[in-house]
Amino acid sequence: MNYFPSITHEEIADMPGEVFPGQIVVIDRLADVKKALATLEASAPVGFDTETRPNFSKKDHHKVCLMQLSSNEVCYLFRLNQLRGIPGPLKAFLENREITKIGLSLPDDFHALRKLTPIEPDGFIDLQKFVQPFGIQEAGLRKIYAILFGRKISKRAQLSNWEANTLTGSMQQYAALDAWACLRIYQQLTAQP
Repeated sequence: MNYFPSITHEEIADMPGEVFPGQIVVIDRLADVKKALATLEASAPVGFDTETRPNFSKKDHHKVCLMQLSSNEVCYLFRLNQLRGIPGPLKAFLENREITKIGLSLPDDFHALRKLTPIEPDGFIDLQKFVQPFGIQEAGLRKIYAILFGRKISKRAQLSNWEANTLTGSMQQYAALDAWACLRIYQQLTAQP
């Protein structure tokens, strides 16, 4: 099935907002990493995204500090800044080609992750390439999601301080929604006859 190839910002503005419907779990202790990954592995494929504190000047250089991995039921927010980087089990999960992970603009995420630790992610599907055979010419998550579901993803929390001691509810919702939206897009397109 082919979809509309593109959509305008004005068309998106009139759409109802989307909300992640599942549970959001913040992982900021090493002791919780393995259990979260076991849950995700059992429900693969999973959506993937990362967040980095925004740079407001050319002098600013921040490292990726949050990684989101989402099933339809739960999104885990891995606070990489509080976990002191990418823990071994999380690195193994990201490098496991048997676990399908869906994201968007993955080279940027991988570049940021490699600044934390040497890593060779595998088993990933980049939606920017994946949507093209379906006639979708858009490359941004917000527009692809709006084309498929007629709902908008708010970007209000995008410029938040992701290194803050506590992630607010709106920050958690934003982060979870981005990862889950990647999964939902993939599931929608692969469910077509």
